[in-house]
Amino acid sequence: MNCLPPMVYFGLHWSEQLRVAPTIVLTDEQERELTRLARSTRTSVRLVQRARIVLLAAQGRQNKDIAEQLGIGRVQVARWRERYLESGLQGIERDLPRGAPPLKVDVTKLVELTTQATPAAATHWSTRKMAAVLGVSASTVMRHWQAHGLKPHVVRGFKVSRDPKFTQKLEDIVGLYMSPPEHALVLCCDEKSQVQALDRTQPGLPLKKGRAQTMTHDYKRHGTTTLFAALNVLDGKVIGQCQQRHTHAEWLKFLRKIDRETPKDKTLHLIADNYATHKHPAVQQWLAKHPRFNMHFTPTSASWLNMVERFFRDLTTERLRRGVFTSVPELVAAIDDYVAHHNMDPKPFIWTKSARDILQKVIRANSRLSSKQNETLH
Repeated sequence: MNCLPPMVYFGLHWSEQLRVAPTIVLTDEQERELTRLARSTRTSVRLVQRARIVLLAAQGRQNKDIAEQLGIGRVQVARWRERYLESGLQGIERDLPRGAPPLKVDVTKLVELTTQATPAAATHWSTRKMAAVLGVSASTVMRHWQAHGLKPHVVRGFKVSRDPKFTQKLEDIVGLYMSPPEHALVLCCDEKSQVQALDRTQPGLPLKKGRAQTMTHDYKRHGTTTLFAALNVLDGKVIGQCQQRHTHAEWLKFLRKIDRETPKDKTLHLIADNYATHKHPAVQQWLAKHPRFNMHFTPTSASWLNMVERFFRDLTTERLRRGVFTSVPELVAAIDDYVAHHNMDPKPFIWTKSARDILQKVIRANSRLSSKQNETLH
């Protein structure tokens, strides 16, 4: 009689592959609780299904039979049977974390490297460079950077004013913003010079679903213009005028426009920077003949104090940066149209920082710069 070789299943003897599902024995209280969960309409579908698995397993049913009855996989049945045996009801009420445990990162080292060192042949860290050094994922680095408020890819420009009258000028201008005088208008004035009429070398494609608008990176220049603007701090309206140049003659022309377009019974407080054209002798003579004009100059290197700069930013972002202009008149018409549209529903910019708050920030900045310079010298 021939002896048949033992059955082999995936390289193992069949007896080694055969696994008997562990038996579940429930007390009356456990059975009542599981039955309540299995019949509940307010419990999550997942927990209802797991309760049914345990109840069927307690009846002596095998994993294969339970899987067929509930329409799920045998592995899933075996998982919840084992977890109930290990942890009881708590074992099926919550999901265990999946995948490998997260890698531990040395947060102190991460912060220290980010703030006190730079990677080889680079000026700042990226998530990938830092992840390679610490042996963790880039998403882990990003998560800890966000938790500590670190943004190595961001750099902000600054310039601390060295104006000897900085405090006096700051208090004067902030006072006009936060407590404007009665029967007067506060106007923030400045020029946006060298605004270019740029035309693209090829037509771009419009925005459509699944595709961004396209625009060539190169362009053709068709000339420039200068926008003179005065922002009314009270209501947000703008007096604008485009001119070819930005000398004292054009500034005087703009002052005359302001004089024409503002109520004659109002005193005018004009905030401007220290550009030479604003202090030209011819301008001084004109101002002396128009006493309702009062000039307030920002400290040197402190153009951020002039709120008209915010209007210029909006103009650039919303109309100029992605605009296509084939001539200077077309550019001027677009700027005039933007100013007119803005004045149809103007919204004033609200100044919130007091002079004291700004001074404290400037003092802190000067202190840090001084300590940094001392470290460099030593």
